[in-house]
Amino acid sequence: MTSRMTRALPLMLIAMCFIPMGDTAGKLLGGPHDVSPFFTAWSRFFVGALLLAPFALNSGALRLLRDWRVWLRGAVLVSGISSILIAVQTEAIADVFGAFFVGPILSYFLSALFLREPISLGRTALLLVGFSGVLLVVKPGFGMTPGLGFALLAGVSYGFYLTASRWLADIGRPRALMLSQLLIGSVVLLPFGLVALPTWSLPVAGLTLSSAFASLMGNLLLITAMGLAPASRLAPFVYTQLFAATALGWLVFGDLPDPLAVTGLLLIVGSGLATLTLRADR
Repeated sequence: MTSRMTRALPLMLIAMCFIPMGDTAGKLLGGPHDVSPFFTAWSRFFVGALLLAPFALNSGALRLLRDWRVWLRGAVLVSGISSILIAVQTEAIADVFGAFFVGPILSYFLSALFLREPISLGRTALLLVGFSGVLLVVKPGFGMTPGLGFALLAGVSYGFYLTASRWLADIGRPRALMLSQLLIGSVVLLPFGLVALPTWSLPVAGLTLSSAFASLMGNLLLITAMGLAPASRLAPFVYTQLFAATALGWLVFGDLPDPLAVTGLLLIVGSGLATLTLRADR
C-alpha cells in the first residue's frame, strides 16, 4: 500500500461513518420530535453552506452558479437527500442504505453510456451481484414498502448525481463545487423548509446541527481522500457505509435487518470489496 493510500484510507473509512450518522440524526428528528424530513433536508444544505462558506466562498464558487448544469446536478442531489430522509422515517437505516446502493451501480452504466467511460466484464459481473443484493433488501413485489421505494429513488438520484459529478469535475475546485450544491439545495428547499419549521427545543437544535455537520464532514473527508489516492482504489470502500449503518441502526434504534436483507447486504459489500482484486482493465 502506497503512503498516499495509507493516508487516504483512514479518512475514507471515517467519512463512511459520518454519512450514516447524519441520517441517524435525521431519523431521530423525524421520529421522537416529529420534524418534517423536508425541513431536515433544507437545514442540512443551509447549515452545511454556512459552515463551508468561510473556506470556499469566492468569485469562482459563485461563478459556478451561472452554469445550468450545476443547477441540474444540485436538483438531483436535492431529490436524493430528501428521499433518503423520508425513507429513514419508516425503515431501518441498514435497509435504506442497502436500497440506496443501487446508485453506484446505475452510475457505472450511465457513465459508460453518456461519458464513454470504459466498462469491463469483471466489474459488470460484480455490479450485477451487488444489484441482486439490492433486490434482496428492497424485495420488489413481495415485501417492498413505500419507505424502501423512497430509498430506491434516493439511490437512483445518487446514481445520476455521481455521473453528473464526473461530467462537471473539471469546471471548478471540489470545495467550490460542494459549496455550489449546498447553496442550490438551500434555495430549492427553502419554501419547504419554511413551511415545515419545527417547534424549537435544545434536542431539535442539537440534532439538526448534528445531521448537517455529519453530512458535511463525511463529504469533505471523502473529497480529501479522493485527492490523496485514485478514486478507483477508494471506491470499493464506499460500501463500508453499510457496516456503519447497520451498527448505528442496532445501537440507536434496536433495528436489525431480516435474514434476507442481511444476505443482500453481504452481497452488496462483498461485490464492492471484490473489485479491489480486479486490475484496471478487468
